Amino acid sequence: MEYVQEPITTLHALREPALKAPVDRAAVVVPMTEREYGGLAAEGVLSELAGLDPGRVVVPLRAPPETVGPFCEWLDSFDLSVEVVWCSGQRLAGLLADYGLDGEAGKGRDMWLALGQVLDSEYVVCHDADTKTYDRSYVRRLLFPLEYGHTFSKGYYARVENNQLYGRLFRLFYAPLVRTLSADHDADILRYLSAFRYALAGEFAATGGLVSRLRVQRSWGLEVGTLGDAYAQAGFERSAQVDLGAYEHDHRAVSGPAGLSEMSSSVGNALFRVLEDHGLEVNYETLAGRYRRVASEFVERYAVDAAYNGLSYDKSDERDQLEAYSETLGPPGADSRLPAWCDTELSPQAVAEAAAADLESATDLPARRHRRADHTVLTDEQTD
Repeated sequence: MEYVQEPITTLHALREPALKAPVDRAAVVVPMTEREYGGLAAEGVLSELAGLDPGRVVVPLRAPPETVGPFCEWLDSFDLSVEVVWCSGQRLAGLLADYGLDGEAGKGRDMWLALGQVLDSEYVVCHDADTKTYDRSYVRRLLFPLEYGHTFSKGYYARVENNQLYGRLFRLFYAPLVRTLSADHDADILRYLSAFRYALAGEFAATGGLVSRLRVQRSWGLEVGTLGDAYAQAGFERSAQVDLGAYEHDHRAVSGPAGLSEMSSSVGNALFRVLEDHGLEVNYETLAGRYRRVASEFVERYAVDAAYNGLSYDKSDERDQLEAYSETLGPPGADSRLPAWCDTELSPQAVAEAAAADLESATDLPARRHRRADHTVLTDEQTD
């Protein structure tokens, strides 16, 4: 247990206080895909949220037409008012294309669509639905700093499961890569990025005003891109991170589609894009070799840490991973980020109407209600 302060406000779980937080003034956004349908982790998250009773719960859902109906019925089985934004419908796709915003679908795109629906909320909390150890206190913890003058709050936690260390993409890719870049550049943005104890955590909270100014990565890399804009909007003074304890959630293979190696490419691209935004030039020709040397030092240190805690640790496997990650390092390519909601002509209400129409046409459910961005509730008859 420690209580060291990083360059940003760092809140530690030294005790288990009964935190008072503005849950009733917050919208909770929980992205889901068809793999969460009926899952124990997602069921636990929804049950905990039902006991918390936040102001709003919005689920951006990416699922095929044949799945979305049963999925919505499953969501309705919880004692929780859930607003579904179906992200896979044709009307919504056409609307985005009309505004030049079509392109790759992914978690970031889903989040961006949902964030547009909660811009009028005083506070917004975002977290994943695959956490096996989820507890309703996480929402209160994330919100707590926002009542003390901060505008951005991010969670951090330990990833220890099955007697070994996880959090591999953060431990073996992001952290040593930022350390490598920091040796080349004396820059506040790198100090900010390195201040977060688990920068790739999907759990964060922010004011509605800050959320409206976030440019969003379409897929993986969402968390790093969010930190880049949080630095621009909140800076060191109004950013915080909070201890959420120990986390257990789904793991990915290193190789293959949707594996950690593929994710590292997107995370690296997002990181390099943030650095370009702040005027830093990266020497890509020598970066892979320099990263491998730094990451190898991390492996040696984690080996000692694992031994100290009686955990199993395979240095050879960890080195194979960092080699795979090093092969993904390179210039970020074209910028495909979705624009901040305050900078786009597309209205959140148009998104809500298109998503609701898609959902009704794809299901046999009764006409579902949806909200305008100003919280005026419309029935489907009123939007025809």
